[in-house]
Amino acid sequence: MAQVIVNGNFVDRSEAKVDIEDRGYQFGDGVYEVIRVYNGKMFTLAEHLKRFAKSLDSIGVSHAYTEQQLTVMLQELIERNSLKTGIIYMQMTRGVAPRNHAYPAGDVQPTFVAYTKGMERPVENLKNGVKAILTEDIRWLRCDIKSLNLLGNIMAKQKAVLSGCYEAIQYRGQAVTEGSSSNILIVNKDVVITHPSDQRILKGITKEVILQLCRTNQITVEERVFTLDELADADEVFLTSTTGEVMPIIEIDGRKVKDGVPGSVTRKLQELFSKEIEKQCGPLYNL
Repeated sequence: MAQVIVNGNFVDRSEAKVDIEDRGYQFGDGVYEVIRVYNGKMFTLAEHLKRFAKSLDSIGVSHAYTEQQLTVMLQELIERNSLKTGIIYMQMTRGVAPRNHAYPAGDVQPTFVAYTKGMERPVENLKNGVKAILTEDIRWLRCDIKSLNLLGNIMAKQKAVLSGCYEAIQYRGQAVTEGSSSNILIVNKDVVITHPSDQRILKGITKEVILQLCRTNQITVEERVFTLDELADADEVFLTSTTGEVMPIIEIDGRKVKDGVPGSVTRKLQELFSKEIEKQCGPLYNL
């Protein structure tokens, strides 16, 4: 039986319970993280824990766990479940309190849960690329907080699924923001362009790794708003995410991106990213 963490305790998944008045269940009043695991080791753990803490601070939730305590618990969770390749999902809510829109007064203990899931690398999609659609960005304006309020993202992702596509690329006016569960990057004349990490997008951990790899490998980066027209005219388009890694996008709204195959800059970044994974977590099988 798989084990999960509930408020610092390891329990069988079938025994894991959360109160119906937990504010995460009733209001989405909490935050979460998804951490990739390769060879039983967590990739970019420190960055995920830092973003987790920042999101909690942004919504005013404090807790008693140190970064070291979380690290030890999550590593033990991996070992208890014999996870080799997959993810850890973790979330913390404001806790249990009588239903009221305002934050509860007094000492309310946050609810912390975490579990593992086996998930192989999406090798075929990484090799061949994926299709995407465009959709208007209807989400709230604090997308930098990795909150549980994901209905806008879910609706966008469902539109992509119903269109036979992997991702929905969102936009506000003429400005491209991000995917429903990813960051979006374009390449134009060998320059990598992506939306700056402000309140309109989530500061993706994988994206930040890619931008650093660009800078250390003489690939020019521009963090700026780019338009739907620039997206349509791009030489290459790719997305980054914890589970999608560096994923080529070869078609948008039925129109091919350039020649309809993954581009050379995207391929180079896939190679560099795989080496970064191996540096932290050990050998991977090649694409």
